[in-house]
Amino acid sequence: MVKLTTELIQNSMQYMNPCRDRELDLRGYKIPQIENMGATLDQFDTIDFSDNDVRKLDGFPLLKRLKCLLLNNNRIVRIGENLEQYLPNLETLILTNNNITELGDLDPLASIPKLKTLSLMHNPVANKQHYRAYVAFKLPELRLLDFRKIKQKEREDADTFFKSKKGKEVHKEISRKAKTFVPGGNMPDPKITSLTPQEIHKIREAIKNASSLQEVERLTRMLQSGQIPGQKPLQPQTQSNGQQEEDEEMETDQTNGQ
Repeated sequence: MVKLTTELIQNSMQYMNPCRDRELDLRGYKIPQIENMGATLDQFDTIDFSDNDVRKLDGFPLLKRLKCLLLNNNRIVRIGENLEQYLPNLETLILTNNNITELGDLDPLASIPKLKTLSLMHNPVANKQHYRAYVAFKLPELRLLDFRKIKQKEREDADTFFKSKKGKEVHKEISRKAKTFVPGGNMPDPKITSLTPQEIHKIREAIKNASSLQEVERLTRMLQSGQIPGQKPLQPQTQSNGQQEEDEEMETDQTNGQ
């Protein structure tokens, strides 16, 4: 298992793929989570995360250029909220052979405005009753599901069904079954939970305008420590017992020194 670091991103293969898109190859490292993607400097149309151990689809900074994500053969069980804020131009999402289980777990994809192609083949969710109809209903802009075109008749039938009394009951049951918690999936980073939207925007802009990998690494470390450019460090809302003891020891040493 390999952590996705700025060095790994820098040293991974980068090339023009057959579609003439600039692609970053991060296949096969057994990466457990997506992080440090600001190091890409938003220079890629396609990023390939195939054959890793990613469990949750999230962890992206604002990547305006990114159009295609390949995540087949991972362990994804959860799709993060508000992906549209970070991947506003995503058109293709390949999630073949993952562990997404419930139809309601797909709801976060509905907010991605330009998503046209989606693959969920070999996920448990693909075997659910009303699977294609539900996806067609929730993602009206989607054109290809599991590499099969969503026909207009199919979409109209899905709309009619889910707007009917029975369809509304099915929809309610789908929402009820959707996951509300994945171990570790909803845990906020205690170091940055106090950041305001304005501060988060400032960090994103600083990473976007960084002129070197070293600058990206410095900004990433500042974010991880709860600090934003031009301001003193933000205090985490919670600390581990070990960290509290370490801070208390430092304070004691400083007092004794004085």
